[in-house]
Amino acid sequence: MNSSPGLDRRLGTFDASLIGLGSMIGAGVFAAFTPAAAAAGSGLLIGLVVAAFVAFCNATSSAQLAARYPTSGGAYIYGRERLGPWAGFLAGWGFIIGKTASAAAMAMTFAAYAAPQGWERPVAIAAVVLLTAVNYHGVTRTAGLTRVLVIAVLAALVIAVTAVWGGSGPDFGDFVGEGLLAEGWYGILQSGGLLFFAFAGYARIATMGEEVREPQHTIPRAIGIALGTTIVIYAVIAVTLLAALGPDGVAETPTPLADAVSAGTLAWAAPVVRIGAAVASLGALLALVAGLGRTSLAMAREHDLPNWLSAVHPKYKVPHRAEVTLAVVICLIIAVADLRGAIGFSSFGVLLYYLVANIAAYTQPTGDRRYPKFLQVAGAVACVALVATLPPLSVVLGVLIYVVGIAYRSIRLRVGR
Repeated sequence: MNSSPGLDRRLGTFDASLIGLGSMIGAGVFAAFTPAAAAAGSGLLIGLVVAAFVAFCNATSSAQLAARYPTSGGAYIYGRERLGPWAGFLAGWGFIIGKTASAAAMAMTFAAYAAPQGWERPVAIAAVVLLTAVNYHGVTRTAGLTRVLVIAVLAALVIAVTAVWGGSGPDFGDFVGEGLLAEGWYGILQSGGLLFFAFAGYARIATMGEEVREPQHTIPRAIGIALGTTIVIYAVIAVTLLAALGPDGVAETPTPLADAVSAGTLAWAAPVVRIGAAVASLGALLALVAGLGRTSLAMAREHDLPNWLSAVHPKYKVPHRAEVTLAVVICLIIAVADLRGAIGFSSFGVLLYYLVANIAAYTQPTGDRRYPKFLQVAGAVACVALVATLPPLSVVLGVLIYVVGIAYRSIRLRVGR
């Protein structure tokens, strides 16, 4: 067993819910609707329902498992405990590669809204460095900053929706008349896989199992609150965007919500929406860095990543080496990659992470069970289906990165720890 010190249990239901909510609304509202509209047109509304259902199934599995295994690492730990070390590794590796890509995407999204033209990459890297420093100084400061960010983002979204519907008046015919099934079920399922990226924030709640008070009760409640609130917000925003811009308009712009406001008679609100987008991206990035660090900590404790990463700072009680190392990797991705494809690549890794979580939850005994088994079966099947319909390049890159991870662990097992 690893003898490194544990993390402090400082978070209650409210702060844990906010960390998940801040991750989801930051990722989804300002990043996921454009590729979803390109895949399915107005059928993204059905894709949103699919993504929400898959997220619900996965959330119930995560909540059931987290109540039994209240420690850092999420499905990495659940897979190890229920299915064996290799299953745990595949889950943890999927989380790390998916969320590292997602963190880079969130930093680039922030810079797209906040940076002068030509300065996007340096500003994105600066954001990663700044928020890593916040995480370095303790999880209660992370939760405190997340609270401010979530309130600011929700205020910006309320202003945006009010401006769109209170202005020239969107036309439902812009998207209903074209047919929800115009792009076929493949496009709809692909949009569901891309939109799932926006729902994955509740994973950060489960990965922080060592830092919440009364985790058996707090984690399930926080996951349910964060997911339920996010579903309502996404539904409102999706209808608003499609009504204001139409499916083609949403698909063609990287800033659909700001464009929807600008197209109306209350265009003065567009700068507020842009500020909200920048703040939301920062909130998502903050929670991503925290969750990535804690899953890396759990994997390093089991020697599935270099043991050097398992250190916990003696003063701030955070996995400081893991967080700094991941920040360097995120910055390298920003320096060489662009935003396109990041969402699909992130969804690939995270869907496989939840595949392991669903299978692990299915194996739990009756005494640990909180939800019926059919939800875990449905969640596992849906994860596989959504992975299969993701953009081909995202799937190919995901498979290659998984091969690298499997090779690393195989070599480590052969040569010893």
